[in-house]
Amino acid sequence: MQHGPAVRRRKLGAELRALRTGAGLTSGEAARLVGWHQSKVSRIETGASGVKPADVRLLLDAYAVGDGQLRELLLVLAGSDEGGGRHHWWHAYRGVLPPTYRDFISLESQAGAMRTLETSVVPGLLQTPEYARAVTRAAMGGADGTVEDRDGLEERLDALVEVRIARQDVLRGDPPLELSAVLDEGVLRREIGGPEVMAAQLRRLEEAARLPQVRLQVLPFAAGAHIGITGPFVIFSFSRTSDLDVVVLDHLTSSLYLERKEDLRAYTEAFNTLQIHALSPEDSLDYIAGIGDGV
Repeated sequence: MQHGPAVRRRKLGAELRALRTGAGLTSGEAARLVGWHQSKVSRIETGASGVKPADVRLLLDAYAVGDGQLRELLLVLAGSDEGGGRHHWWHAYRGVLPPTYRDFISLESQAGAMRTLETSVVPGLLQTPEYARAVTRAAMGGADGTVEDRDGLEERLDALVEVRIARQDVLRGDPPLELSAVLDEGVLRREIGGPEVMAAQLRRLEEAARLPQVRLQVLPFAAGAHIGITGPFVIFSFSRTSDLDVVVLDHLTSSLYLERKEDLRAYTEAFNTLQIHALSPEDSLDYIAGIGDGV
């Protein structure tokens, strides 16, 4: 169990090693091609040391990697802030985003699929701006203090809500992120932001559930105790290589990343079990509508 940067270094190193061997090169031959010592290639491949995006680009060129999406993914893992359009939009918010959140967004922006269990709040990718503001305000601990403190808090709150909504563009990408979400019924029953905000949020969930790239299922209270009762989690999957798949566990002050194959297998099996016990997507849609109607 590691923090994001260490996981990214190891995953990046493992993928670079696989690309090198796929190109039929030894680590010494690769080093000579790019003008390095062999030890530098070895340290990068084991994740023992960080690597600059420019160095990753040199290695990818040496290995004749022409897959644009794979190159982009590996450069993001190396911490690249290059790229046009929306590829690295979150760098504009460096002043308000903690590193762990930036790591999460960078993975989310490059993932092909995301599976998530939520037990308390609506997933960020499906939140309305008003709901996102209420959740973020609660997470920030309110607005106590001087007028200046409150003004600063409101500015930071505005920025964090902007980030939350901007993240949702991954669902409209080409191709879009495929989102599978299991929501405990408590997510739907917990009134956040007041009745009007919650009613609008439930309508948003109904709209999202009809999108072809979104699979939304409700785990009703009647299901009783379940394997996800210990807390929420996210599984990121990458279409270009499954070796980069990772589980993210979110905590109050940090996020932890699980990368071992046995961890990925355990959480994947847990998510599959949750989907079996949850309502079908069609029944979930009716269930959400019923809660919205006060049934």
